Amino acid sequence: MRRFLLLTLFSFLFLTKMYGQHADKFAIGFNYGFGNEFKNKDYIFDNHFYKLQVYYNLKENKNIQYQILLQPEINFARHKLLNLYFVKPETADFEEKRITYTQLKKIHEYVLNVGFLVRKPINEKFSVYALGSIGPMITETETERMSEGFAFADVLAIGLCVKVQRFQFDVRPGVRHVSNAGLGDSNSGYNTKNIEFGISYCL
Repeated sequence: MRRFLLLTLFSFLFLTKMYGQHADKFAIGFNYGFGNEFKNKDYIFDNHFYKLQVYYNLKENKNIQYQILLQPEINFARHKLLNLYFVKPETADFEEKRITYTQLKKIHEYVLNVGFLVRKPINEKFSVYALGSIGPMITETETERMSEGFAFADVLAIGLCVKVQRFQFDVRPGVRHVSNAGLGDSNSGYNTKNIEFGISYCL
């Protein structure tokens, strides 16, 4: 939780620094989401998460709007190895690790994603968008698929937004990949399909 608070503080300082000159370009909000892995025989993984959303308008015209999105996130996940043979006999202490990894584990992830968003207005109230984001992440639990510590989270999503005065309401399905780019001993990572619901306020 401390890491999430630090990420939120960083985002708040960023917003405060930029706000004076570009107040009309910002929106700030909150998202909640959940999801699980694409079905497979090796493992189960389900998660739910909370995100602070800081939007900054880079450029817009009557047809397209381009935004940067800063997203500090805390993710709560459950993971369990199903296929014990995923841990190979050549792995040190493989029998002990098979026993450990086949137990249900709770995982906390702390993420700071930076995204690029392209929005297409449909009318004055409705818009659709595509979003891609990537960012550093800290995970507290080692599994057979990924080492504890530093990693990256990548997200691709589409969304539908409804604007009511200065408020925006979002529905955002997407896919997420987590891995450590080979910086840890284990780097198979996780792939999940998620859906998010959010509200934001245009400053």
